Amino acid sequence: MQRSGIRHPARLVPLAFLAAILVGTLLLMLPAASADGRSAPLLTALFTATSAVCVTGLVVVDTPTYWSTFGQWIILGLFQAGGFGIMTGATLLALMVSGRLDLGARLVAHAETRTGLGNVTGVIKVALVATLAVELVTAALLALRLRAGYGMDWGEAAWHGLFQAVSAFNNAGFSTWSDSLTQFAADPLFILPIMLAVLIGGLGFPVMHELRQNGFGFSRWSLHTKITVAGSGVLIAAGALGIGLYEWRNPDTLGALDATGKWTSVMFHSVAARTSGFNTIDMGATSIETQAINWVLMFIGGGSASTAGGIRVTTFFLLGLAVWAEVSGNRDTAAFGRRIPEQSLRLALTVVLMALTLLAVGTLALLSVTDFPLQDVLFEAISASFTVGLSTGITGQMPPAGQAILVGLMFVGRVGLVTLATALALRGHSRLYRYPEERPIIG
Repeated sequence: MQRSGIRHPARLVPLAFLAAILVGTLLLMLPAASADGRSAPLLTALFTATSAVCVTGLVVVDTPTYWSTFGQWIILGLFQAGGFGIMTGATLLALMVSGRLDLGARLVAHAETRTGLGNVTGVIKVALVATLAVELVTAALLALRLRAGYGMDWGEAAWHGLFQAVSAFNNAGFSTWSDSLTQFAADPLFILPIMLAVLIGGLGFPVMHELRQNGFGFSRWSLHTKITVAGSGVLIAAGALGIGLYEWRNPDTLGALDATGKWTSVMFHSVAARTSGFNTIDMGATSIETQAINWVLMFIGGGSASTAGGIRVTTFFLLGLAVWAEVSGNRDTAAFGRRIPEQSLRLALTVVLMALTLLAVGTLALLSVTDFPLQDVLFEAISASFTVGLSTGITGQMPPAGQAILVGLMFVGRVGLVTLATALALRGHSRLYRYPEERPIIG
C-alpha cells in the first residue's frame, strides 16, 4: 500500500514533533513562563522547547531559576509528550474515541513504536500504563525520600519528585535543581528510583509489551527483547567498570564520595550516560578517558522505540554479531539460536552510517563557530545528536549560531533516525532483476 504526501508516516512524525516544538516555543515566550515576568528570547525558548520535545536535556539557561513554575510545567508537558511519542499519543486518542485503528493509523503508530502492525494497539496501551505507573511510583518514592530525609514540606517534595520522575522515565534529563542530581550523589534511596525509571524507559515499549505477555522467562522472549535486555546489561556493566576505573580517585568527581556514594554514582552514570542526561558528578571535571567512554555510551543509546536516543542497542549489537560472524567464517549472522536477515543488517548499517554523518557534520559546524576544545565540542555534538543531554558545561556559553546548530542536531537526532528507519521499512519494493555479481577489494 503506497501512502504519499504528508499522510505518509515518515513525514507525519517529523511534522508532529516540529509542531510540538513550535507550540512549546510560543508558550515559553509568554511572560508568565519566565521567573522575572519578561518574555524569553526566541532562541532561548526554541532551544528549551526543542530539548524538551526531543527529550535531550541540554539547556542554555538554568531551568529552576530562569523559568517560573508555569514555565517548568510547560517543559514537563513537552518532554512527556516527546518521550511518549507525539504520534503514539495521537493514535491513542483516536483509539479511545473510535475503539479501533484503521491501517493508516496503525502505520502512523508503527513509525514510532517500531513494532508489527498487529501489535500496535497492544504496545500503545502498555506504553500508556507503563508510563503512568512508573512515573507515579517513582514520584511517590522520591517525594517520600525528600520529605523524610531532607525535611521538605509535602507540596515541595511532591513537585520535585514528580518532575524528576517524569524526566527520568522519558530520559529527558531536565531537573528542578541547578546542579542536576549532584547533591544526592551519596544517597542511594533517592538515586536508585531515578536510575530504575531511566532504565525502564530506555528498554522500549515493544520490550515492555513482550514482558507483559511472556513474563521474565528468557527462553520465551523474542530475539529483539533478548538482544535489548542482554545488550543493556553488558553496556551497564562495562560502562560502570570503565567509569569507576578512571574516576574512583579523581578528587573532583568520585574521589570526594564515600564507598556507597561512589558505587551509586558509578552505576547511575553508566545507566544515565546512554541517554538520560542526569548527572551526579561534574562532567566537566572528568578525565578524557571517561569522556571517551561517554562518547561510546551516548552514541549507542537505549532500546528501539523507547524514550532513549542513540543508534539503539539492537543496532549496535547486530553489527557486532555480523562482525563476529565474518571473523569466525560463518555464513549466517545468528544470535540465541536465530538467524538474522540480511535486510536487518543492511538497515542497521545504514542507521549507523547516517548517524556518523550527522555527528561529523554537526561537530565540524560547531567547531567553525566556537573556540572550545575539540573534546568538549565533540561531547556536546554527541549529546545533542543522540538526545542524551549530558554536557561539559559549554552549552550555555555557545554563541547563537552554535545554539542554533545544537537545535538542529537535537531535532534530527530525535526524529531523523526514526524517520529513516521507518521510510526504509515501509518502502517495501524490490527490483525484478539482479545485476551480475562482482566483488570489490575490501580492506
